[in-house]
Amino acid sequence: MGGRKGPYECGLDAAVDVIGGKWKVLLLWALAQGPRRFGRLRRELPGVSEKVLAQQLRELEADGIVHREVFDQVPPKVEYTLTELGTSLNEALVPLGAWGLRHMAHLEATHPRRHPDGAA
Repeated sequence: MGGRKGPYECGLDAAVDVIGGKWKVLLLWALAQGPRRFGRLRRELPGVSEKVLAQQLRELEADGIVHREVFDQVPPKVEYTLTELGTSLNEALVPLGAWGLRHMAHLEATHPRRHPDGAA
């Protein structure tokens, strides 16, 4: 690969590294609606385990996509919001969501062939 200095082949490779996994883009969508506490995110993303949600939030925070704010009060309160970088990433995902919406019927029809084990 010669002159490459980083871990990525291209910009898409870097972006997919940040949003990879089933839950991260859904977290970005939820947080675009406004600040969220952990429990609310769990309710808005049925099917995500507490462990996976915490892990995905930590990864997004480490990437600078999500801000975690801890309020000094009793009981403890933690809120998650998108950073400026997270907001710009969400904006970049809008065309991808539009593509998915346009082709949803086809994708739903071919889902069993693409996922024969029944996985989502």
